[in-house]
Amino acid sequence: MTSSEAGIPADSSDPRDTAPQFVLPLVVRIEKAAPPARTDALETAARAVLVLLSDERSTGDGEWADAVRDWQDARIRKVVRRARGAEWRRASALPGITVTGGTAEVRVFPPVPLDGWPPELVKLQVSGTDLDDPAPPGPADPDGPVLWLNPGLEMSAGKTMAQAGHGAQLAWWRLDDTARKAWREDGFPLSVRTATPARWAELTTSDLPLVRDAGFTEIAPGLTLAVEGGERYCPVGRLRHP
Repeated sequence: MTSSEAGIPADSSDPRDTAPQFVLPLVVRIEKAAPPARTDALETAARAVLVLLSDERSTGDGEWADAVRDWQDARIRKVVRRARGAEWRRASALPGITVTGGTAEVRVFPPVPLDGWPPELVKLQVSGTDLDDPAPPGPADPDGPVLWLNPGLEMSAGKTMAQAGHGAQLAWWRLDDTARKAWREDGFPLSVRTATPARWAELTTSDLPLVRDAGFTEIAPGLTLAVEGGERYCPVGRLRHP
């Protein structure tokens, strides 16, 4: 699993590149006997980012607010690591929030300096594990937003979890307080699905939020994900359907 960035490749003229660089750590629990389903892990990671952003500790004068502001003022980086057993218990003892899906558990932590990870997290594996869906995911819930993955890319589960988190964050930034409150109160319903090539072409020529990876790991720079708003939650726009 790996890190990614919601943005374009570094540019020395961009003030975000001269600011101190932070990263948002996420840890997914992967026990040998019961790994989570891939789509559930992707959706749980996206919700975890939203839960962190909306937590009172991340806003105003909250204890995490300075770290969150510093992180968002620079390049938006997220790193997904994996843990099981004692590793998971040690990670869970650190300040953070655990978000649970159907089969997945993801713990999100307040941002840390790029080279200042807590020792309990820095030891965790970043690569070497992928996840599968036991059956193809069903139709996306039209009430919530859909995070559409680029059908032309192959990414590890961790890389894709980071992209889903980026998409959720871009959607959150577009919403007003009323829309944020409604989405949060219902537990941040959302879906992650892979677009068809034709649909991807439509999504990426619209005004919807788009995630553009900087290409530091796994893939070349380019678009990875598009966010389509839901009928009840996260009104960032929807494509017209026949």
